[in-house]
Amino acid sequence: EINIPNLRAGQYEFKFTRGSWARVATTGKGAGLENNLVKLNSDTTLVFKVEGWQDDFAAIRKKHTTSPNVKLVDTAFAMPQLGRAGRIWIYLPRSYKNTKKVYPVLYMQDGQNMFDEFSAANGEWNIDETLDSLTAKGQPESIVVAIENGPKRLNEYNPYDNERFGKGEGLAYVQFLAKTLKPYIDQNYRTRREPSATMIAGSSMGGLISYYAMLAYPDVFGKAGIFSPSFWVAPAITAYTDSVASRVKGKLFFYVGGLEGNEAVEDMYKVMQHLGTHSAALVYSVTDPNARHNEAAWRKWFPEFYKFIMADWTNYPIPLN
Repeated sequence: EINIPNLRAGQYEFKFTRGSWARVATTGKGAGLENNLVKLNSDTTLVFKVEGWQDDFAAIRKKHTTSPNVKLVDTAFAMPQLGRAGRIWIYLPRSYKNTKKVYPVLYMQDGQNMFDEFSAANGEWNIDETLDSLTAKGQPESIVVAIENGPKRLNEYNPYDNERFGKGEGLAYVQFLAKTLKPYIDQNYRTRREPSATMIAGSSMGGLISYYAMLAYPDVFGKAGIFSPSFWVAPAITAYTDSVASRVKGKLFFYVGGLEGNEAVEDMYKVMQHLGTHSAALVYSVTDPNARHNEAAWRKWFPEFYKFIMADWTNYPIPLN
């Protein structure tokens, strides 16, 4: 039993654990659970039943779900701007090994959640299966490079210092993407290299840093997917948008779930308004009224994002000269 006094009316999400995320509540068969969602208007008594704990199912291993098109670039790829190394995944289109075509590239954050249920903490995005399906139906193919987050994710994906979370490393991170990782991918794989063929996407903090990358390097990244961006930890992003948005001329897809709370929705649309006022960017926005802040929602809306950013690539990939 727990009593929490003086909570303001509003929406809250939470999970039960026995002290750590390795001992979080599960279903009776050990499967993961979404956050509990509660909307409070007055004094309330709630009763929950915990059917299982993750550590009780430690012997039940999750399965790998990557398609044959997904490979590891490196388990310890040097990130000199951050002073550490990270794991990098890559998805190559099915036509890659049998042609000499070149392809646009999509860079995605939180790479451990993109392709493999085994490595995903709260479910994967199913990027490989989704792209296999979309391209089989005629959508243009692309390479996807997925960068796993480091141990200091809240710092790595924040371009600004934060009183609660500490020093921001976001500028160093996007410098790594633009000046180290992209040149390596371009040198070792058959890629289109212009901004219109270089895309970036992520969710939550990954959405924040993907948006920042578009602002900081519009000559590198020409399209972006900003899913449920955590703009609340970086209020300075609005002023930065005003100062540099005139250089942004690409395409941006913004998404937020209605159940993420009014503040999240308002923050996203505020930034979008500033971007629209000061740039020539093409912006597409989606608010899913019944969606939460989770992988299931981002997985659902990824195909819409992909179709939007690839709409002008009908005739690509093209052969190398």
